[in-house]
Amino acid sequence: MMRFKRYKNLFFVGALLVLSCCKQGTKTKQSLDFEVKDFKSLTNWNTFVTGDKTTKLLYLDYQDAINGFTIPSIRQTADGNFDFEFTIKNNSGSAQQYYYKIYYQNESYKFPECALGSTKEHPYAQENFYGSWADTTLSFVETAAIPSDGQFHTVTSKIRITGNPRNEKRYYYKEENQRWTRNPRMGTYSFMLVVSTADNIKKNTLPDYISHIQRKHNDRFVNPYYYFLYGEGSSMKGVIVVNNVHDLQVIAKPNLTTGVYSNPQDFDPHHYQKYYTRTCAYNDYLYKNAPLGQFINNVNASGKLDNIPLIADVLQDNYSMRDFNWNRAFYKKEELISIQPHTVDCPCQQVDVDTVSRNVVMRNAASHYGDWKKQSVGVITREGFAYGKYTVKVKLTELLNKNGIWNGITNAIWLVTNGTEPWNDCRECRSKGYLSKYGGGSNDKRSRTTSYSEIDFEILKTVDYCPLYQFPPAYYYPIADRRQTSMWNVPLPTSMLQDTGNVMVCCTNWDMACPQPVKYDVGCQPVQYGNQSFMAHRWDYWYRAITERTPVSDDEMFAADYYYFQIEWKPTEIIWRIGPEKDKLRVVGYMNDEITSIPNNQMLLVISQEFHNTDWWHGSPFEQQFIPFPQHDLIGKIMEITVE
Repeated sequence: MMRFKRYKNLFFVGALLVLSCCKQGTKTKQSLDFEVKDFKSLTNWNTFVTGDKTTKLLYLDYQDAINGFTIPSIRQTADGNFDFEFTIKNNSGSAQQYYYKIYYQNESYKFPECALGSTKEHPYAQENFYGSWADTTLSFVETAAIPSDGQFHTVTSKIRITGNPRNEKRYYYKEENQRWTRNPRMGTYSFMLVVSTADNIKKNTLPDYISHIQRKHNDRFVNPYYYFLYGEGSSMKGVIVVNNVHDLQVIAKPNLTTGVYSNPQDFDPHHYQKYYTRTCAYNDYLYKNAPLGQFINNVNASGKLDNIPLIADVLQDNYSMRDFNWNRAFYKKEELISIQPHTVDCPCQQVDVDTVSRNVVMRNAASHYGDWKKQSVGVITREGFAYGKYTVKVKLTELLNKNGIWNGITNAIWLVTNGTEPWNDCRECRSKGYLSKYGGGSNDKRSRTTSYSEIDFEILKTVDYCPLYQFPPAYYYPIADRRQTSMWNVPLPTSMLQDTGNVMVCCTNWDMACPQPVKYDVGCQPVQYGNQSFMAHRWDYWYRAITERTPVSDDEMFAADYYYFQIEWKPTEIIWRIGPEKDKLRVVGYMNDEITSIPNNQMLLVISQEFHNTDWWHGSPFEQQFIPFPQHDLIGKIMEITVE
């Protein structure tokens, strides 16, 4: 979109707007009997984006955020509102009262207001995050009488950005507006001022569904930006529209040292209270303010392992391919330990805050003889968003030792549904429907809606699904013959040796097998992003996820002091990036809405270190059951989370 000088970007109703697929008429400023100028939407907020004196910057206030965010909060401005003002000159020849209303819209994560090549509203423009007065019963506001004296007169008012800005009943629970279920989106916001003569209000020329954004027209919401900039309102007599684009940038950057909340549904506080710490506990303060909770992942019954009864430090000991082959060849079946990967069984023992380094620390607990466990650990954000550029700075555990042997951990940075209730349903799948449950098979009943969504980074030792060499690789399994070393100490396939120090960065979107995208397919298909090409893979027509894989050095990502991972989730595409610094990221995965359904519901961020059954990762060279139990804690550190 073209950038106009601040406060001079007036879109007079009926003027030609060449920036859109929609076109308008040719009415000019001179045809009106009043003038509006100097619309300033954030007069009491003066923090600017670095190097940009037009866009203002606000970081979300996480205090009491469990009930939803307001922009600004009561701690950021004197009354928890933005002040705005504009000036108006009455040219009618007699004193007049005018009516005004302000709208806001998130510009970073939106659908265009009008459909491509059409004057009609885009079918998904109603999904955009837009609002007006928090009290949606309030229509246009009347000014004082403006004299026709040839002077501009200043009008002042207030606005705030809230969750569920249309006050939709979908997001209510027991008659209470649960604004946190549709939190404001991150990124940039515009503010659109609409000023009208009294005739339009008194004669009801402006429709109710525009004056009151909570109301529908033909069973649909109508985006006021479309209506006034491109639709019927663009040619309405006696209306002036001023749109300050990219006026405000909002970023979520939680203070991780605030603490980690222990959910009483996971751990009975009466039984586990002795394990609580100052920064990890179940209490009112952390319930209201902690940005993170302890993540308890689901344990799939299919994840059961018959594991070798060996404890070792794979990362630090000189554990070799020869050791791995010996252990999987010569342990007898009756000697194996039958377990499932564990979840954390005690609060605040494997997760806590290091207040000195200001990191959140996760530990996959060491195992002990008689206390066999491969225990997953993680944290989850407690406030959800729809869309955003999620960037994490982490120091997760290394996965490979110097011999290229895997310790069995999957490092994961991923987004997961904020709730499975109807308020969090994704957009309807009009073609056959979703397979709405996370698990299950091809015979599951399809549904037009689902609330499950997930976008993943999963990093582990496995192979590409779309390789140049044979898939799955032709592995040789050991034969327990002590007399011939070559029978049990079998090498990896030659095609895999070049990847000895690499792990696979797996980028996945769980679209729940909605076949609506025009290029929905199975097997491998190329996806282009700029001059890069990625191979997206889906196992079968009913498979609920589509994945792209990129091999990356384990040392690059996990031997350094920190590393960055980023998921940019947009309405029509998802981009995965990694890199040593935030300004040195490279793309390792890309998908768009031509091949997969992009979720549009609210999600939470999870950062975890998990033990998975490698049966889920066909072709992995190291089977989980032949990897020793960890001798020492495996440490992961979370240093920074931002959503932009």
